[in-house]
Amino acid sequence: MKSHQIIKESCKKRGIKQISSEIGVSSSLIYKWSQPHDEMGSGSKNPLDRIVELINAVEDPSIIEWICENSGGYFVRNPESKQEENYKVMPATNEIVAQFSALLGEISQAAQDSTIEKGESERIRQVWNALKSFTEGFVKCCEDGDFRKIIEGEEKKLGSEKID
Repeated sequence: MKSHQIIKESCKKRGIKQISSEIGVSSSLIYKWSQPHDEMGSGSKNPLDRIVELINAVEDPSIIEWICENSGGYFVRNPESKQEENYKVMPATNEIVAQFSALLGEISQAAQDSTIEKGESERIRQVWNALKSFTEGFVKCCEDGDFRKIIEGEEKKLGSEKID
């Protein structure tokens, strides 16, 4: 979805007049932000496009991390998928299970005394972020079709026919 479409759809929920009043800009400016920006003068470069340009220019994720934290979330970068011929599905799924188990272990250990201290919460966050990142990489491999390559690679080893 394009940035202007996000703005248009998001503003429908509360109304452009309400939003423009809250952020101190005119309704017409928000209407311009919700239109495609082109050479014909329609639309206006919106804040979402400018933020992306800023993030790309500084080459530092701290801006996006700050936005996520101030919106009640947490930023996790999508890792590059690894399209390797020898990548195996089962070891990857086993790794997800192992990392989830490690997370549960950290939580259980921290909660044994019915409190979770700052250092313990930081360790839980660290393990949780590793699990999210690895699992996102696994899902990205699925989306990129890497697992199709795995099936074909296994079939070549076994000498069987391709599955459609």
